[in-house]
Amino acid sequence: MTPEELSTAISACLRDAVDAGQITVDVPENVRVERPKSREHGDWATNIALQLGKKAGMNPRDFAQILATRLAESAGVAGVEIAGPGFLNITLEAGAAGELAKTIVEAGAEYGKNDALAGHEVNMEFVSANPTGPLHIGHTRWAALGDSIARVLKASGATVTSEYYINDAGNQMNIFALSVYNRLHSLPVPEGGYPGAYIKDLADAVAKAHPDIRSLTQEAALPIVRHAAYVAQMADIKETLNDFGVEFDVFFSEQELHSGGAVEDAVARLREQGHIDDTDGAVWLRTTDFGDDKDRVLIRANGEPTYFAADAAYYLSKKDRGFTEKIYLLGADHHGYVNRLKAIAAAAGDDPKVNIEVLIGQLISVNGARLSKRAGNIIELRDLIDWLGADALRYSLGRYPADSPMTIDPEQLKKNTNDNPVFYVQYAHARSRAASRNAVEKGVERTDFDATLLTHETENDLLAALGQFPSVVAQAATHREPHRVARHVELLAGAYHSWYAACRVTPVGDGAVEPIHRTRLWLNDATTQVLANGLGLLGVSAPEKM
Repeated sequence: MTPEELSTAISACLRDAVDAGQITVDVPENVRVERPKSREHGDWATNIALQLGKKAGMNPRDFAQILATRLAESAGVAGVEIAGPGFLNITLEAGAAGELAKTIVEAGAEYGKNDALAGHEVNMEFVSANPTGPLHIGHTRWAALGDSIARVLKASGATVTSEYYINDAGNQMNIFALSVYNRLHSLPVPEGGYPGAYIKDLADAVAKAHPDIRSLTQEAALPIVRHAAYVAQMADIKETLNDFGVEFDVFFSEQELHSGGAVEDAVARLREQGHIDDTDGAVWLRTTDFGDDKDRVLIRANGEPTYFAADAAYYLSKKDRGFTEKIYLLGADHHGYVNRLKAIAAAAGDDPKVNIEVLIGQLISVNGARLSKRAGNIIELRDLIDWLGADALRYSLGRYPADSPMTIDPEQLKKNTNDNPVFYVQYAHARSRAASRNAVEKGVERTDFDATLLTHETENDLLAALGQFPSVVAQAATHREPHRVARHVELLAGAYHSWYAACRVTPVGDGAVEPIHRTRLWLNDATTQVLANGLGLLGVSAPEKM
């Protein structure tokens, strides 16, 4: 019996009690069950009687007694005890608890998936670095977390589109083009331009694609240089993201918003909503009506749209594409964007509490990291991947909440010891695969399965950790906190290592293969599957050998 199945059983008992007239209360869709602090108190516990007792006009212990009597008759439940003011401690039959191992193996990669966010249509934008240079350490955290959040959202039933907003409009692109042009002609870096050695690489790419580029006038060459350098830089960004295990469903061009008339259309639509003012020749959106600290200019007095106008057009594009929920993942220096983005949502007729969510990530640092040889003044993501490895980097970034500043210790990540979290978890997976291969060689196969044999204390702990995985994934998705998955697979790895030390999957020496060995192979392989599923949600590989 999984925790989800137990939750369903409790809900069914509550509904039966309501139908029988014993209680009068609205039955929640999900009843939370948790592991008690002491195993002496049973396998699982719930405080649902405390939550609903007063709502039903009853003493919580009396409410708990009604529920306990019915729950004790449920299949797979060995006993129910009432503790304290109304807690229910639940003990499962040995077979019901152990059956989970077979359930997991048969579910495979689907185990852990749930429907907590079924029906949610989510657009999630993250990274969105300017296409004027390589990705750097400032983009690393959101690349890892954004991708992992998308994964746990999908695993929890949401339909998710991960999106990269390409800031390819505005004067920065003109300066970028001029920087590459000057490098083509061995001229100094323009004022405010880009000095990195990567600009030479881009200049070489432009010259290769357009061999006659140096013979053109600056006026004729700059549009060609701008486009070719942009294409080359975006290819570099996509390649780096791919090496980091991050894929986007959509790369959305800001320039296309302008050239396609979306910015003008957005202003017109907001005007129809009644939130536009024309003052001093400029067009303003009254964002103060929705909690912003000041109104924002959409169109300057000279007729030029602002970045904010593009932000408004981009939001409306997401709305038009059918996304009821838009998640923005922004860096620590973007706190000021939160209220103005929510104001756009409200001005567009959406509910800022429902239709838009802005997550702010804090800065990270890496001890001993060196500035990029290509870019000169930044720490490149590509260099970090080459130095530390994508797995170690992604796991270390994934195991902390986004809103906590963090420093990565490369020396720890390079250790093949248990104090390196990614090694600890990956080694548990590799060890479980080795145990499975060794079992097959010894003639142990996953044939018959007797759940009642899984009674060792370490097996109880391991089954409990396995059973909690789906609810951990659901919580990670609901709270946008994939670090919950990381912390749980570490707990699971610890439970597995303890079990591995105490319980044999294969017989000793030339001893006969017994049902306990075959049953434990199911449990071993169930652990393999959950570790792989958890690592997959973090974008980290599950190695066969280490």
